[in-house]
Amino acid sequence: MVGLSSREKHFIQGGIAQDLRSDGRKRLTYRPISIETGVIPQANGSARVRVGATEVIASVKAELSKPNPLQLNKGKVSIFVECSPTAAPMFQGRGGEELPAELSVALERSFLGGKSGAGAGINLSSLIVVEGKICWDLYIDGLVLSSDGNLLDVLGAAIKAALSDTGIPKVNVNAATSPEEPAEVDISDEEFFKFETSGVPTIVTLTKVGRHYIADATLEEESQMSSAISCSINKHGNIRGLTKRGGSGLDPSVILDMISVAKHVSEQLMMELDSKTSAAEACEAE
Repeated sequence: MVGLSSREKHFIQGGIAQDLRSDGRKRLTYRPISIETGVIPQANGSARVRVGATEVIASVKAELSKPNPLQLNKGKVSIFVECSPTAAPMFQGRGGEELPAELSVALERSFLGGKSGAGAGINLSSLIVVEGKICWDLYIDGLVLSSDGNLLDVLGAAIKAALSDTGIPKVNVNAATSPEEPAEVDISDEEFFKFETSGVPTIVTLTKVGRHYIADATLEEESQMSSAISCSINKHGNIRGLTKRGGSGLDPSVILDMISVAKHVSEQLMMELDSKTSAAEACEAE
């Protein structure tokens, strides 16, 4: 929890009302964004993303597995978040367990859709090696190194960049001589295919302070919020996931307006994230 005096609270709220925030930004402007890829050599893909003073690392590890019996034509993805105790005071003690669990659930909802996989922003069918028998299981880990607000958006950006950096080994499967015998699998050490990320969404969180919404809220700004809506939006403007935080209720018309604004914000954000990810991958290849 951020401790602010009544004057500081009034200053933050007044600036937002006048569309001039404490750091000089307008209500819907993000802080400076930087992206590095390939930061963890042992992983199949990884990225470090900084947005202002919020910094996270995401990594992707691919392992062969068996498909879920209820989804034999799809691979599997799991998302886990950890928060360094030194990232922010709220991560110490019990808060260091509850918030990572909440973030993990929100990220899975944003990227993977419902339990059936409907609405998933990650193409799980592309992870199948042999339908009903062999698939890729992607383990996505997010680590919060420092936090100054807007963790969900920054983690989402890091995961998308890490997936773009991910190379999955080519697999050759030799059919078994009988149905009872397992197939022989040969995993290449030299040939990889790039994970397809064109359908992976971007997360935009709008935080409501007073009567106004702001994008990329800092910790101080989040301490003044009544509620927040996080939208997972793909390049076609389709909503893939929706998460609400905060104790105050929202009128349906307000929610629809926030979604509309989030779609508008996502267009510029996607272009910036894609451009900086491509530049980071180009630097990595040099």
